[in-house]
Amino acid sequence: MLIDGTPLLGQRSGIGRYTAALLRELAARSDVDVTVTAFTARGQIKLRGAVPAGVAVRGGPVPARALRALWHRAHWPPTELLAGDADVLHATNFVLPPSTRARGVVTVHDLAFLDRPDFLSPPQRDLPALVQRSVARAAIVCTPSNAVAQQVTRRLGVPEERVVVTRLGVDRAWSSAATPTDALRATLRLPPRYLLFVGAAQPRKGLDVLLDAHRLKPELAPLVLAGPAGWGPALTTSPRVHTVGYLDEADLRCVVAGATAVVLPSLDEGFGLPVLEAMAAGIPVVCSDLPALREVAGGLAALVPPADSAALATALVRVEGAARDPAGAAARRAHAARYSWHACADATVRAYRKARDWAVTREESTGDR
Repeated sequence: MLIDGTPLLGQRSGIGRYTAALLRELAARSDVDVTVTAFTARGQIKLRGAVPAGVAVRGGPVPARALRALWHRAHWPPTELLAGDADVLHATNFVLPPSTRARGVVTVHDLAFLDRPDFLSPPQRDLPALVQRSVARAAIVCTPSNAVAQQVTRRLGVPEERVVVTRLGVDRAWSSAATPTDALRATLRLPPRYLLFVGAAQPRKGLDVLLDAHRLKPELAPLVLAGPAGWGPALTTSPRVHTVGYLDEADLRCVVAGATAVVLPSLDEGFGLPVLEAMAAGIPVVCSDLPALREVAGGLAALVPPADSAALATALVRVEGAARDPAGAAARRAHAARYSWHACADATVRAYRKARDWAVTREESTGDR
């Protein structure tokens, strides 16, 4: 198996964390042989330090933007030219490169790019065309949720039998996450009580809606924003809003565990990993009423209409004013425990096998060997 490890490089978003966890699980298995590549000119050396021990890295530096431009217009260059032969190629981040022999598997995390291309950063504006090409050439399309699987079938025209749901997981460490130490509180300047947003500051995350809701209710606890810098229009904050930036996973677990509630006011989501991780830590969640978030939350989050600042403000006041409920925390932890990276890897390996079987069936039906 050749896996695109490009999302491992730099500050890891949810897709980077998914790729890292999947590779860790696959590397521990005896029924797959994993090799990693990256389509980047600057990250090849760092990639070797980002993969699990014993996992081979193949390929050399390649200009990512030039490759995307070529793949946008043609079926060249193939993966074999860049990273050698493989029986299955897994593109972990929307874009499946062309290949001459490898059977393609592509993970499509959401379809926000179809309705709102303005949600994309400038270098990603070619994503709609690239994803359309990717799902057309793929043997199997993986999605993180049933909600996205249904969208891929309905909107991208991929037959149901070529879609595999590979639900994301949550590390066990989240269930025992400790609240921030005094030292971490001082370093991050965390207030004693706070509401927490986790994610990149990009338009589809609905941060403008959250900031408006927070301003509507001065009695709310301060708001802490955790995540990498994003893009889009500048946001208007207030003295009651504190940005801590990107956190490594150990610090992030502590900051989540210390929150009064985690808020995800997204306008579109394919899974919502912060929702699941907050629940694993027992923390209440307020999130947008979107198909994927309803699916992941399992009826245990406060759901509000997307882009409705007033409804979000009301929900935050209600959650913050509720008494701590050990039974509720236990229910959230139990629900999150149903999602594991081991299960994600199992489903992904099934996708690889289906890709090989699909290719054989197609060759037999066409007589093309």
